[in-house]
Amino acid sequence: MDYAKLWFVFWAVLWAGYFALDGFDLGVGFSGWLAAANDEERRGVFASVGPFWDGNEVWLITAGGATFAAFPAVYAGLFSWLYPALFLILFSLIFRGVALEFRGKVQDARWRSFWERTACVSSFLATLLLGVAFGNIFRGLQIGPDGYAGTFLGLLNPYALLTGLLFCAFFLFHGQLWLSFKAPAAAAERAAGLAARSWYLLAALTAAFLAYSWAATGLYGNFLARPALAVLPVLFAAALVLARVLLARGLRGAAFLVSMAAIVFFTLTGFAGIYPALLPSAIDPEFALTVYNSASSVYTLRLMTGVVLVFLPVVIGYQAWVYRLFRAPLSPAELEKSGMY
Repeated sequence: MDYAKLWFVFWAVLWAGYFALDGFDLGVGFSGWLAAANDEERRGVFASVGPFWDGNEVWLITAGGATFAAFPAVYAGLFSWLYPALFLILFSLIFRGVALEFRGKVQDARWRSFWERTACVSSFLATLLLGVAFGNIFRGLQIGPDGYAGTFLGLLNPYALLTGLLFCAFFLFHGQLWLSFKAPAAAAERAAGLAARSWYLLAALTAAFLAYSWAATGLYGNFLARPALAVLPVLFAAALVLARVLLARGLRGAAFLVSMAAIVFFTLTGFAGIYPALLPSAIDPEFALTVYNSASSVYTLRLMTGVVLVFLPVVIGYQAWVYRLFRAPLSPAELEKSGMY
């Protein structure tokens, strides 16, 4: 078995799982206020993600840990070359978590308003910067014979910024779908309308991203060479359309699940496009960090595979239990009983 290739698949799946799960609470964080007309509804919006957001971030930690253990050269490169960008993402996620937990600690309007704004700004920045980071990976980094030759400002190129905006639109749609069946009734209705309208922005940015990717990246090369891989972008497009159809028919929970699938297929499409690279080089493919030149030893990868096969089902089972336990839509009585947020 080629364990390096297997771990590339694991790596892609972990990132896809993170975006699909943490995407909705990041979307709620920066756009939930749009669906809430008063403090009580904003309380419901924040409470809707309360039991889930920290569990969702387990996938981010696992993806980072998998990068460190399976592809140490990639981990070293990311944290050496892109340290300022990753530092900003980390602090955005920290402030987002603090804001979600601190909002309801003091019963004061100014206190709640401060933490709501903090959650909004930090969630938006985290989403945008994650999109910019992956946009640069899809496009290729300035990796040359002497290592990384780019600058922080160079990361803010038009293609990466477009990818960042696409992430924001995706998480906006995903987050509003979550609120459309999870938030208190009035906020849920507004969220459904916002999700329906934001879908058109998402579709437009997706079309722009696909066109720009053809012009500015090599993402399409693997799909042209291996036509079977085209099933991933086809499933992504189908899921995106189906989510809108289900929402229009009032099947909001189903639309959310399909939106989650769309994020997974989008992420896997991107990784399929860059394979075998993990960090492609925009200068010359020879300088890219790939599954062949950056993977750990076969012994390490084999050992890690066993660990994943044991513990990943535990993580999935735990999260499934949490989602089932808190599956009911929020009501004012439940909010009052919980005493949270």
